[in-house]
Amino acid sequence: MSPASQGRPAGGRARGSATIRVTQERSRNGSNKAQIATLRSLGLHRIGHTVEVADTPQARGMLHAVRHLVRISEDAAAKR
Repeated sequence: MSPASQGRPAGGRARGSATIRVTQERSRNGSNKAQIATLRSLGLHRIGHTVEVADTPQARGMLHAVRHLVRISEDAAAKR
C-alpha cells in the first residue's frame, strides 16, 4: 500500500501529527561518530539551529542519544 492510500502524505508523516522542536545548543566537537550522524539525521547543522521533527518513537530515541547537545520543546504543535 502506498502512503497516500493509508491516509498519510507522501512524506511519511501522518496528517496533524505532533511535532517536537529541537535546537542544537552545544557543539558536536568531541562527540562520537554515532552522535554526529544522529544530529545530521535530525537535520541539525550548527549551534542555534532549530528544526521540527515528528513526534515518533524513532525520533525520541534519536533525541535521547543526543540529549546533552540539544534543547527539546514539545509545545511546537500548540503554537500553531
